[in-house]
Amino acid sequence: MPIAAGHAEEIPAAGNRPRQFHCFDADSIAAIDAALAAQRPLLLRGEPGIGKSQLARAAALVLRRAYVQQVVDASTEASDLLWRYDAVARLAEAQLQGALRDGPARSRRTLRKRLAVSVYVAPGPLWWAFDWAGACTQARAAGAADPLPPDAGDAARRADPARRCDPANGCVVLIDEIDKAESDVPNGLLEALGTGQFRPLGSARDVVATGVAPLVIVTTNEERALPDAFLRRCMVLHLRLPSAKDAPEAFKRVLMERGRAHFGARRGASAETAGDPLLARAAELLILDRQAAEQARRLPLPGQAEYLDLVRAVLCLAGGDAAAQTTVLGRIADFALKKHPDAIAESPPQPRAADDASADAGPALS
Repeated sequence: MPIAAGHAEEIPAAGNRPRQFHCFDADSIAAIDAALAAQRPLLLRGEPGIGKSQLARAAALVLRRAYVQQVVDASTEASDLLWRYDAVARLAEAQLQGALRDGPARSRRTLRKRLAVSVYVAPGPLWWAFDWAGACTQARAAGAADPLPPDAGDAARRADPARRCDPANGCVVLIDEIDKAESDVPNGLLEALGTGQFRPLGSARDVVATGVAPLVIVTTNEERALPDAFLRRCMVLHLRLPSAKDAPEAFKRVLMERGRAHFGARRGASAETAGDPLLARAAELLILDRQAAEQARRLPLPGQAEYLDLVRAVLCLAGGDAAAQTTVLGRIADFALKKHPDAIAESPPQPRAADDASADAGPALS
């Protein structure tokens, strides 16, 4: 990758997702390089909220590649990652044509074309990655007004040829939370990923990978074991935080480094700036709660995502005033960190500095 360890890539805001910054470490860069060189999927393992899907978005921006994603759920089938067949729309059209059979004359050929299976097949993420132009054509044939899939929130770069994420550079495909699906989903992808081709439903031709090989990134939260055959065909990157129990200072340093990347002074407006006192105290509170959760074996553990959410909320409520930040942090930390029913009862209350000393510590509900 054309970056060095420590690089923080901005991921622009998109929808309700705020602006983010992904910090690349040496292992992430090396793993992506290895997956690109071997032309194998990169499986990201790690606890929820550690930044697995964020890494995929950031990689697309760094590599200036088009970005396509699909979040897997319990109803996802392997074919959904290749194409999506809208049987309901086809049935509705058939019923409509049947209701109009006594109307104006229609040729059987026209009717067959309107009800052809291929008209109701939309390209899935791997189709876009293998053959972008063909996927655009198929999306239009299936009636899509805007045939392009969503990008990594990089709309601002589209007008800048030097920085634009271009499908001519290849694609980054994120298959998110594959462990939520049955084992036949990863197994069903083996042939397409291994051969770089598949045949869509209702088509007489294969979709064949052309151009730059895609970078396929797959994430798992370890809710279900993945098939051995799938694992053998992946490069695997384990994303881990230092132990809050055995290396709390190292854990604190990592959190603060990522907090500075997201909310440091160089990131813009003072209302979004978090100083080291806020970052350090938020990290200390998270470490205490993580240690308690580990001891009680409560999963998932509070981690990086909760830390960033907490700091972001404090900045939104308190602005850049350090005293107000301290007050707000004490007031809202439990809501970000203690998410299990027994977490509040087990842990002692945290001191809330100047809880009633400032009327300007952020909005209050009456």
